[in-house]
Amino acid sequence: MKSALSNLGVRLALAILWLLQWLPLPVLARLGAALGKVLYRVAGSRRRIALRNLELCFPQKTAAEREAIAREHFIWLTRSLLERAMLWWSPPERIKRLIQVEGDIELAEREYQTSGRSTMWLCPHFVSLDVAGASILLCQKRPGASIYQTQSNPVIDVLMKKGRLRFGNAEIFPRSDSIKPLFRAIKQEGRGFFNLPDMDFGMQDAAFVPFFGVPAATLLAPSRMARALNMVVQPVIAETLPQGQGWRIRFLPAIPHFPTADAQADTARLNQLIEREILKQPAQYLWVHKRFKTRPEGEPGLY
Repeated sequence: MKSALSNLGVRLALAILWLLQWLPLPVLARLGAALGKVLYRVAGSRRRIALRNLELCFPQKTAAEREAIAREHFIWLTRSLLERAMLWWSPPERIKRLIQVEGDIELAEREYQTSGRSTMWLCPHFVSLDVAGASILLCQKRPGASIYQTQSNPVIDVLMKKGRLRFGNAEIFPRSDSIKPLFRAIKQEGRGFFNLPDMDFGMQDAAFVPFFGVPAATLLAPSRMARALNMVVQPVIAETLPQGQGWRIRFLPAIPHFPTADAQADTARLNQLIEREILKQPAQYLWVHKRFKTRPEGEPGLY
């Protein structure tokens, strides 16, 4: 009974989200801003996580400055949640018109055609991360692949998979499955790989690497995978534009001399790159994730 009521609530929320796709993006942005201010007040647990992350990463800022970033972050975050209505259901032509692409978006196709190398698109967790994925599928030729985390609610799980696959040109692989099918898709089909390098998944295939000076459990997989498959690694940075103007997706130059034989040093370079990008738009980074949940042995928890 409880599960049925939960699914009913989820379906109702998704029905409301579906209706939001018809709103002009500036209206959706204003709605997201209003709800984001409310969410900051009522989402106590996530608010505390965001403030703690900002305290750890920006100790030089005052508490008032960090709180201002957190408040703004909840506005951007809420906007991104509402804008998924467009990403999941709006016509692809409408979405493409709202995406401003900057940089070398043709790199993946060019590398594959000239050298046979696949590309890893390295996408840090900015709030409009899903738009970066959409831009890869809508605005360039090379087919893509990504790993997804199976959702605990089956209704949401189905919808998220459909949303990420609806543009075609993509294949997704559950994080819990073997990595071999993904490797085959990259190696044999030349698919680019949409990789999210900056979450705390524990210590499996990870090392403690500084993130804003704090040891953070960070996956070594981007370096090891790129080396094993001889991949080009290209950072892709997502930004939500103010007042509902759309999104800016920046395809940065491929990281030079990457990967190397030192996976931990490579991972430190990636964290430094992500730090530089966060400083350009600090309120749009995903501060509500427990980035420092895993601690070195003997150290106390930070949350």
